[in-house]
Amino acid sequence: MRRCLLALLQCLVVLVAVFVVGTRLPGDTADVLRGELGTPEQVEALRARLGLDEPAPARFAHWLGRLFTGDLGTSLTTGVPVGDDLGRRAGVTLALGVPALLLVTVLAPLVGTVSGLREGSRPDRALNAAALVLHSVPEFVLGLLLVASLSLWAGLLPATAVGMEPGDLLARPAVLVLPVTVLTARHLCDLARQVRAGVAAQRHGAVAEHLRLLGLRERTVVLRHVLPGALGAAAQQYARCVEGLLGGAVLVEALFGLRGLGDGFVEAVQNRDLPLVQTYALLFAGTAVAVNLVADLVAHRLAPRRELTA
Repeated sequence: MRRCLLALLQCLVVLVAVFVVGTRLPGDTADVLRGELGTPEQVEALRARLGLDEPAPARFAHWLGRLFTGDLGTSLTTGVPVGDDLGRRAGVTLALGVPALLLVTVLAPLVGTVSGLREGSRPDRALNAAALVLHSVPEFVLGLLLVASLSLWAGLLPATAVGMEPGDLLARPAVLVLPVTVLTARHLCDLARQVRAGVAAQRHGAVAEHLRLLGLRERTVVLRHVLPGALGAAAQQYARCVEGLLGGAVLVEALFGLRGLGDGFVEAVQNRDLPLVQTYALLFAGTAVAVNLVADLVAHRLAPRRELTA
């Protein structure tokens, strides 16, 4: 309960910080909508109609009060309910993030375990080399390299998904291959390295050595004691991977023309659409806090116990 209350406080701090920064940006939604063609009188009238003439604390309090009733508000730019905008864009981000998360979840423990059980072998050296390379190459550079090699030169995969809706993406899964690859690569190596380090440490630890002295087979030691301890230690890294997949979607969606949550957040900031910005901030912060809380619980549950009985 204490952790849950702390998580709520963290989300509130994020919302306040985002709102304060948003109100300090030059211009507001009325300036964006009217642009250079609107007269000062027209801009002021639009600002009053949108409620932007109210004090910033009052606007934040009104938005927060509606939030507790389940009302996310309405976009100042389009007049569309914020929930509808999130629902439309969430499908694109899910079509991108779910395959990436599945790949990380399945491949990282497998690769990390094989590498950790065979320290110094070719798979182990290959993992370390791949992780070093992917850490050295920014995601947008990796995306451009893949587009240039596999799309423009080889013509094997589509380069972008401009104008496509979630249903179109699922109907043409080839469009998702490059963005999913870019989104997965670094996080896969990060988590695999974490699992590899955990497996290597647990395998040579006191607990495993004691169990071997008790006569347990190596397979039993690895499956029942080494792997749970290694996966528990990697739980926090997995949570950071989930956060990174959500945050990395901003860059990947912009690079490949996907109109998902990341693209929507950038567009909301550009339009100074604070109700929309606040909702995106709440979504991102809530996801980060939730996955870290779950990761802590999993790590505690899988932590190796020090009490050993013969």
